[in-house]
Amino acid sequence: MGEMNIKIEDDLKTKIEDLARSNDRSLDEEIAALLRKAVAAQRPESLYEAAVRISAMTPKGVKQTDSVEILREIRGN
Repeated sequence: MGEMNIKIEDDLKTKIEDLARSNDRSLDEEIAALLRKAVAAQRPESLYEAAVRISAMTPKGVKQTDSVEILREIRGN
């Protein structure tokens, strides 16, 4: 595992320490989690990941309309 030594403002360090406590993690674990999240946000979302994210927004038990039906309605068929 790699190691880093960085200098940050005292108020930022305090905020990260507060986050670490609220997430029941060490300061190192919290910084690693924040870095992983930031790096992941830089990677474009795949179509599959977008579909999973969007489908998770649909309330359970709501009937979904087949896309073929929607296209037929749009085209007037």
